[in-house]
Amino acid sequence: MERVIVAFESEKTCHRIKEIIEQEGMAPCMICRSGAEVKRAVAKQYASTIICGFKLPDTSAASLFADLPANCSILLVANQSQLDLCDDDGVFKLTAPVSRGDLTGSVKMLLQLGQKPQRDTRPRRSEEEKSLIRQAKTVLMYRNGMTEEEAHRFLQKQSMDQGVKLADTARMVLASN
Repeated sequence: MERVIVAFESEKTCHRIKEIIEQEGMAPCMICRSGAEVKRAVAKQYASTIICGFKLPDTSAASLFADLPANCSILLVANQSQLDLCDDDGVFKLTAPVSRGDLTGSVKMLLQLGQKPQRDTRPRRSEEEKSLIRQAKTVLMYRNGMTEEEAHRFLQKQSMDQGVKLADTARMVLASN
């Protein structure tokens, strides 16, 4: 069974997230307290999913992601202002505080993804796709009274639940308007 690495500056946060993941029976967790520990753990055992905070004592989540093998996924759990600073499309993001359901759903999705395509060959979002996503968020904000963050989370969740790209989910939202 694949392991999940949990890496936060706060030991309390590490143990709380580890407990949630293991209680759900998704995967055994390993706690790391620094980026160097995460890199060693990834090199020594099969672990392609890392749940972490924005900053570890020796590195940021974005820098850590850049240093990991292409088959690794990072789920960044941080406040919205920190998430906005991480512009790497390869990092999955959840706004803290995060609900148990959002956390477990995201981890399940990452575990199902398993090995991702190489980062260098993965296409980036085109300007058209970015524009579609912005438009869909605007529609959701206006129509449903959501904040931008809530609209983005809604699009992400729908995308994950349906197994389609975020831009395709945005198209569906715009088509239903």
